Amino acid sequence: MHAPIVKRFVLITFNLALTAVCLFGSAGRLDWTNAWVLLGLSFATGVAFTAVLWRNPELVAERSNIKAGKAWDKIIVSVAVLLGPMATWITAGLDARFHWSNAMPAWVLTAGVAVAVLGADLFAWAMQSNNFFSSVVRIQKDRGHTVVAGGPYRFVRHPGYVGMSAFTLATPLILNSWWAFVPAAATAAATLLRTMLEDRTLHNELDGYVEYAGRVKYRLMPGIW
Repeated sequence: MHAPIVKRFVLITFNLALTAVCLFGSAGRLDWTNAWVLLGLSFATGVAFTAVLWRNPELVAERSNIKAGKAWDKIIVSVAVLLGPMATWITAGLDARFHWSNAMPAWVLTAGVAVAVLGADLFAWAMQSNNFFSSVVRIQKDRGHTVVAGGPYRFVRHPGYVGMSAFTLATPLILNSWWAFVPAAATAAATLLRTMLEDRTLHNELDGYVEYAGRVKYRLMPGIW
């Protein structure tokens, strides 16, 4: 258990360093309060997710030793988890540097932080409720994969993606950049595509999922989709 947790903190440190380089490098300065707020949120959420994983050794092992998933998932993950967020940070930094956007109202930062925190909380709740919360799309036959219907999975079938998308779309608000919504929206669209393809995979390959989908009818947004 100790080694995977250490690995998680190394990953948190790397992610923070990458985020900082993208933000401050594109902005050309370090005295950018909004960027520091985002870094603080990212650190807090990383520690919180690690605390959730600490209680589930099997899930730590699953997320630390990544196994092969669906071939299409590699491309989508590269956009949703790496390239999309990097483009959002860099765009916001350039916006702060060259003043492309009109300034957002002061309350927008508070709203962005609130949405990001709620999104992170939902993601953590989904992770805590689902022993099969993998970082890749795969049917975990080696772990006795079964349908999870508790916690937030009572309301939508993919609550983790709801939380991830909320954090993504809150980032431009935190960074005070209208232009950053362009890559942020593209990142959320990649997550939407992953949701659709993963849901199809679960329908076709996971026993009991069709019945579960009949009870919980919506993938991400109750009453909409």
